[in-house]
Amino acid sequence: MNGVAVHSALVCTETHNAICNIHNEATGKDLLISALNLYTSLTHQQVIMRMRLKLKTVFVLYFMVSLLGLIYALMQLGQRCDCRDHAKSKDQQISQLRGELQKLQEHIKTSQLSKKTDVPRIYVITPTYARLVQKAELTRLSHTFLHVPQLHWIVVEDAPQPTPLVTDFLAASGLTYTHLYKLTPKDRKLQEGDPSWLKPRGAEQRNEGLHWLREMGAAAKGKEAAALEEAVVYFADDDNTYSLQLFEEMRYTYRVSVWPVGLVGGMKFERPVVEDGKVVRFHTGWRPNRPFPIDMAGFAVSLRLILTNPQARFDGDAQMGFLESSFLQHLVTMDDLEPKADLCTKVLVWHTRTEKPKMKREDALQKQGLGSDPDVEV
Repeated sequence: MNGVAVHSALVCTETHNAICNIHNEATGKDLLISALNLYTSLTHQQVIMRMRLKLKTVFVLYFMVSLLGLIYALMQLGQRCDCRDHAKSKDQQISQLRGELQKLQEHIKTSQLSKKTDVPRIYVITPTYARLVQKAELTRLSHTFLHVPQLHWIVVEDAPQPTPLVTDFLAASGLTYTHLYKLTPKDRKLQEGDPSWLKPRGAEQRNEGLHWLREMGAAAKGKEAAALEEAVVYFADDDNTYSLQLFEEMRYTYRVSVWPVGLVGGMKFERPVVEDGKVVRFHTGWRPNRPFPIDMAGFAVSLRLILTNPQARFDGDAQMGFLESSFLQHLVTMDDLEPKADLCTKVLVWHTRTEKPKMKREDALQKQGLGSDPDVEV
């Protein structure tokens, strides 16, 4: 009986211990979970606290910088400011904008004109002669004329017959043109070493161009004849420089229109002097008492006036400086002149000249038989 009781007591004790162990294990896990939850909660709170501290720091720094900026701005109030640079910059911007606006207006005007065919035609007579820079001069001039609507280019060579160079050049120019030729008599030609002013140049070629215009005018009928009544004639040397605005100034010429010419006669410019809308004299440095002390580039003539005055032509024997007068005196008086270019206050054409190329090395190579290929057109 006692043995059984002991055995039962032992079983109960082992059972109790096992249950305690299980309870202890469960309690340990709960404690571990609780500890982990507590650590996570504390870590999360610490992160939030740190973020709050950083935000406060940023806010404080931003506030300090703003406060310093405000203090600096308040200190500047009442101080004198040198605004000359700002004003100058603003003036420069305004000037630049005005210039761009003017260019845009001129471009629009030119674009509109290029689409029109009912504006008066301009016949441009250009004498030319063979020389090393001839093609270069004609190329530069043709590129200007390509931008001028309703322009007919009359090119007159100083030659016994048309040259291949000018013939091919004009054919590829893209311009409306007439190709003529007229040889200058030997006794009227400048010799090597003669100054350019010694004898009139281009008189025969300009007269040939006038002759062609008169023949065309005599054959014209109907609308063609009416169009010639409004046309204008201009004498453009191949070495001058022309503004596109010049051609729009001359396009509506009733008799003879005039304007300044730059870099001519040993002066910055020569020009008609206008008072009350009339030409009263000429600003020139040489013989201002000439009938018309004006450069060839400084006037245009109504074709109608030329057709009704067949005697008007250039005198190849005219003394120096009187070539223009020999032609104009058959057409108008000073009172008839029409001042253009803002009453002759703007220079739109320049009497430029291309420097004669020096060929010393070329000559030396030719003597050695090593000269440039003569078949290459320059």
